[in-house]
Amino acid sequence: MEGDCLSCMKYLMFLFNFFIFLGGACLLGLGIWVIVDPTGFREIVAANPLLFTGAYIMLAMGAMLFLLGFLGCCGAIRENKCLLLFFFMFILLIFLAELSAAILAFIFRENLTREFFTKELKKHYQRNNDTDVFSSTWNSVMITFACCGVNGPEDFEAIPNLPYSSLEKATPEACCQRELQSREGMFVNKEACLSGVERFQNRQGCYTVILNSFETYVYLAGALAIGVLAIELFAMIFAMCLFRGIQ
Repeated sequence: MEGDCLSCMKYLMFLFNFFIFLGGACLLGLGIWVIVDPTGFREIVAANPLLFTGAYIMLAMGAMLFLLGFLGCCGAIRENKCLLLFFFMFILLIFLAELSAAILAFIFRENLTREFFTKELKKHYQRNNDTDVFSSTWNSVMITFACCGVNGPEDFEAIPNLPYSSLEKATPEACCQRELQSREGMFVNKEACLSGVERFQNRQGCYTVILNSFETYVYLAGALAIGVLAIELFAMIFAMCLFRGIQ
């Protein structure tokens, strides 16, 4: 009976570690995508130290979970006490680190507010200056999501025009409606848009548009994080039970 229980524990341990292995692979892939993504979102991440640090933490956590899932599977199948003990101690450290990261994210969540992005936009944005990374990235975001500024075109009223611009307080070209939402898309009516005709402008702020676009994925990511923590907790319990059951 004891042998059957140990065998069941071994395969449950393997199953949980297999899920940890898959979760680590997903986090690793997501972290790499955020850092090397060619669409310009990496520049927004780089401009915000909190997001920049979070991307690399996600990458490191994914790599560690990937490795630990692999070691846990090997330790369970081969019934190696050394690997199981190493797995338990290391995954305990990761579990505590993830809880700490969640607490820090909650504490510093004000850095992701509408007011924070509005202040950064007004401080660093240089309109159609594509040689500036921050401005070029914001232009790409506004074109891609058919939005304007953080709250709307009014965000740009306090931002001076470039010296060669003849329009005072002009709306950036990136806020003008296009037939196709890409840099290659033709303007519906560029002159009217820059002159302030609202029906040729994208009036909705990017904060609301992006938040609505990713709202489902945020809840999905939260549920995934809770699931990963639960799997890690069960994996630690099975690791200790299997460790104590191996003669």
